[in-house]
Amino acid sequence: QVQLVESGGGLVPPGGSLRLSCAASGSFFSIYTMGWYRQAPGKQRELVATITTSSNTNYADSVKGRFTISRDYVKNTVYLQMNSLKPEDTAVYYCSVHASRRPGELVTVYWGQGTQVTVSS
Repeated sequence: QVQLVESGGGLVPPGGSLRLSCAASGSFFSIYTMGWYRQAPGKQRELVATITTSSNTNYADSVKGRFTISRDYVKNTVYLQMNSLKPEDTAVYYCSVHASRRPGELVTVYWGQGTQVTVSS
């Protein structure tokens, strides 16, 4: 099994910062692209940011310049540094990891449990 454990969510005032973490553990051979998605009440889940094995990044237009995605190859962890937070950033944030559990196996997408981020004064 592959398990993703998220942490770092919480309540923060507008303009504040948070850093989300997502650590992969369990039985896996290799991790590839990692990313973050979010879903606000009444809204569809949307892409926030992704990072590839070569550290190429992709961001939603709404978070460019404010959020930074990074990864630790030793700890198998992906981070999302969130600065200049706005009320519209309020959502449940989900970690997404593409991984193979054994050599030669096809890549499978795994999801974290979600962590609540609330931006309010």
